[in-house]
Amino acid sequence: MIYVITGPTCTGKDAIAIQLAKSIGGEIINADAFHVYKQLDIGTSKPREESFEDVEHHLFDFVSPDDPYSIARYQKDARRVIDELLAKNIPVVMLGGSGLYIKAALFDYQFREEKPFDMSSYDNLTNNDLHQQLVQIDPHSAKDIHPNNRRRVLRALQIYHTQGILKSDIPTQKSEKPIYRCMFFGPDFDRGIVYLRIVERVNHMVSAGLFKEVKSLVDQYGDHQQALHAIGYKEVIEAIHGEVSKEEAVQNIITNTRHYAKRQITFVRNQFAMHWVKSVDDIIRIANHGKTS
Repeated sequence: MIYVITGPTCTGKDAIAIQLAKSIGGEIINADAFHVYKQLDIGTSKPREESFEDVEHHLFDFVSPDDPYSIARYQKDARRVIDELLAKNIPVVMLGGSGLYIKAALFDYQFREEKPFDMSSYDNLTNNDLHQQLVQIDPHSAKDIHPNNRRRVLRALQIYHTQGILKSDIPTQKSEKPIYRCMFFGPDFDRGIVYLRIVERVNHMVSAGLFKEVKSLVDQYGDHQQALHAIGYKEVIEAIHGEVSKEEAVQNIITNTRHYAKRQITFVRNQFAMHWVKSVDDIIRIANHGKTS
């Protein structure tokens, strides 16, 4: 059985997933697109090692920031771990808010093998020029991706060059049935409280050394790595380059995180048969009812 704990950011997914895994003797698989990366700790609010309370966990903190990890690679990695755990009758708790990663792992998504392609030719393009490149190649994706969302624009171009398909051709409709036996849960939330928590989290990230973390990563790997296009990193990089002030960067992180939370809410409600819960007891009760009904 796979228990998927997902939903918007700042709703307490980590704590409930860890408590659930301890309660049922399960292990956790990461389903956050940026928690796979090493060294991206503060800006991604990656769970600390000690917070797992000895619960076994997989696909966290194992990819170098200069390695452009893809959703197709995640699909292979996640399914390998899932199959290994299920073969041992170990319950799987999938934790994260990256909806497409969850869909790739659990539903019938077919990805083509990615061929090597040098994306450095795009490094010096402005966001608008980069977006125009996508308009010419994949106008449907370009319509859905804001020009300032450089990471998503680059990823759409990368899909075209490495897989020979358009991002807009990848299926995003609600699949009829997962390929694994699974249920989807999210901590019940109040949208206003989530937005307040986002402000608190961002302020905590800054006080914990976010700017220092980003500066260190830029010094090591440059500022155009796919990993550094995550919310919390791209805004600080703009401040490092003097494009915005530190205060503006912090406000941009808050705004962009709020927008991301809205997209997460829309995605999971449209794509998964969600159960909104207040406790691990709710999850176990619903899951047991599902087994007997």
